[in-house]
Amino acid sequence: MFKNYFKIACRNLWRHKGFTFLNILGLSVGLAVFFLIFLYVRFETSYDSFNTKADRIYRVVSDLESRSETLHWASTAAPVAIHIKTDFPEVASFTRLYKGGVLVRKGDTKFQESNTVFADSTLFKIFDLPLIAGNRETMLKDPLSIVLSETTAKKYFGNADPLGQTLIFTTDNLSATVTGIMKDIPENSSIKADMFVSLSTMAKQFNDSMDYRWRSYVLYSYLLLEPHTHAKTLEAKLPAFIDKHLGEELKRDQEKVTLKLEPLRDVYLKSDRSGFVKGNINNVYIFSIVAVFILLIAAINFINLTTARSAERAKEVGIRKVVGAERFQLARQFLGESLLISLISFVIALPLCSVLLPLFNQMAGKTISTGIFSHPVYVLALFGIALSVGLLAGLYPALILSSFNPIVSLKGRFSTGTRGLQLRKVLVVTQFAFSITLIIGTIVVYMQLNHMRSHDLGFTKEQMMVVETRGDDNKWALRQEVASLPNVLSTSFSMSVPGRGTYGAATKVENTKGEMQPATLELNFVDFGYLEQYKLRMAAGRTFSNKISTDSTQAIVLNEKAARLFGYASPQEAIGKRFSQWGSEGMIIGVVKDFNFTSLQDEIKPLSMRIQTQSSNLLSIHVNTKDLPATIAAIESKWNRIIPSQPFSYFFLDEDFNEQYRSEEQFGNLFLNFAILTIFISCLGLLGLASYSTIQRTKEVGIRKAMGASAASITLLLSSDFLKLVLIAFLVAMPIAWLGMHQWLEGFAYRTTLSWWIFATTGLATVMIAFVTISYQAIRAALVNPIRSLRTE
Repeated sequence: MFKNYFKIACRNLWRHKGFTFLNILGLSVGLAVFFLIFLYVRFETSYDSFNTKADRIYRVVSDLESRSETLHWASTAAPVAIHIKTDFPEVASFTRLYKGGVLVRKGDTKFQESNTVFADSTLFKIFDLPLIAGNRETMLKDPLSIVLSETTAKKYFGNADPLGQTLIFTTDNLSATVTGIMKDIPENSSIKADMFVSLSTMAKQFNDSMDYRWRSYVLYSYLLLEPHTHAKTLEAKLPAFIDKHLGEELKRDQEKVTLKLEPLRDVYLKSDRSGFVKGNINNVYIFSIVAVFILLIAAINFINLTTARSAERAKEVGIRKVVGAERFQLARQFLGESLLISLISFVIALPLCSVLLPLFNQMAGKTISTGIFSHPVYVLALFGIALSVGLLAGLYPALILSSFNPIVSLKGRFSTGTRGLQLRKVLVVTQFAFSITLIIGTIVVYMQLNHMRSHDLGFTKEQMMVVETRGDDNKWALRQEVASLPNVLSTSFSMSVPGRGTYGAATKVENTKGEMQPATLELNFVDFGYLEQYKLRMAAGRTFSNKISTDSTQAIVLNEKAARLFGYASPQEAIGKRFSQWGSEGMIIGVVKDFNFTSLQDEIKPLSMRIQTQSSNLLSIHVNTKDLPATIAAIESKWNRIIPSQPFSYFFLDEDFNEQYRSEEQFGNLFLNFAILTIFISCLGLLGLASYSTIQRTKEVGIRKAMGASAASITLLLSSDFLKLVLIAFLVAMPIAWLGMHQWLEGFAYRTTLSWWIFATTGLATVMIAFVTISYQAIRAALVNPIRSLRTE
């Protein structure tokens, strides 16, 4: 019986090659895209899952609340984790991490290891980072101990045994010993490092320990709780812990510190704080919905095309019922055809997914592997999804086709009725409503990206080349030599540049009441000429001057946001007021107009700038773009002569600043491609429906032409019904798209506007795409000789 069903199904599919091709193509593409997004969602939600103790590991985060603002940090002060372990027996262990960078030398080989993390010796006892060689208990215990990733070890030592070998930290001329080798950290880890250095090394570097600094929030702290410990119960005890160790100081400064515990599995996707890497749970939700809808659109195509062809199969159903076939047997046969299509589509979708995955990885900025397909559980799950789609998509057509009255069917007076027609209309509207929503979303994403790139940031970032000197003693000689080059317009040093982040500094400023008001200000150490080079506009006061000796030690420049923080209605009122910051005291000499020194996703923060040469290691070079390669080569030549011990590295500020928007750009690229695919799949279904509708109306077209109707009027007649559905879909999609994109834009402090033309353009473009899809069949029918049309049976 099943063999007979299979034969009939194959013959029927082969007989109607066009409809079969459209069905399989649409379903294959839909399944392939669904599989890609399935891989993406699984990868994003799998972060840190390789840690066997993940359910017991928590990150400690800090909130610092002052009278004027609340700062949310992913880091803590260094002593926090130490004393939590001491005070609470429910904490089994802890480890602290500091993300830094070191210049490493082995012989004549030098590398800037920017992906370096300083860590406590307990790191490998808490996290299941795969180890190749070394003792987990002791390899990060002593100062100047390092653990290398497998790739990094090969970079320095080739195939030789690295254990016990030494590397030189060039900046401090310290010799570090390789005590362990680990496999490259899995891609789905929220902690990223090519090299771990013992945290005790920092005390040796700076001749000072951080373990007593309660107000310096620089370390990521992780706790391993004892089994069966409730994190919320422990978190409830932390306010008393802070009061015990820091209460008097916080009371004096009128501040409040709150510690919270974040589950390790939530750090990457669900935390709103920064870290080594940061995901976006909203993107996971959005793309999950997109995957389901793309699959739904492919299934809708199948339902539409199958029910539209029901009249063709009416006589077949009638004959089968007359010879004794039961309704459930007919339904089983039609379901078999549906499942066969879904099976063929699944077989095509798997290799198609593998072919498209590298392109998907490039767009998403991920390194997702198809290794998941080697796991039978996942393959079976995807196979089950494909069969479920075939079953659900074929169920309605099977029930409709098997319910035909055999007498009516055999007499040729069969009509599909209005219910099937209305369902097809609803499904077409659903398809195009989702497609239009995606198109509108894509336009808004790209408009927001363009807005962020073209927005007036309040400073000059074009033609700004930034060289990293890493604190070398010869950096001033380098600056003098570089400034003499003909295509160099200006130079200056700073601790940071816009887009690279700043430190939060505990500061006190004289407010309008004459009190020294505490607050945390972002701090950037700069050089004389920095404000002029970046064309920062003064709102009041003056810039730093090397002709005034006190400017290098007792002067500070604030931005307008900082001046308002201390109650000054106008920037001029803040000039001459006292300040105290990190052991330095003096007065405010100027206030610059607010400028965006971080991403446009963030509000402008209160900022302070002071002269400090020791920490100002980034050399900003304003260059003439004329003969730029020659200028870069000249700068590199001077570097190699003056600072030969370090590798030459640089970046251009405009490119580096725009790098902050990479995730939005990737989101937009994926959105665009998904929108194109949904339109493509929707148009496949529309093409099939238009083709079948045209065939069904062949005699009507012949009669109309015989009565004098023009080809244009017939084309419009055949197209109008479908175009009306697309217009209804547009009206349905418009408010949904507006609400969705309005909410997405709320995540940006500076955002574009949702203009009317976005919706009008999308609606017009969709109608045109639909018309082009339909018009081919309509024009063909309109141009056929009416005599041929009237002879059609």
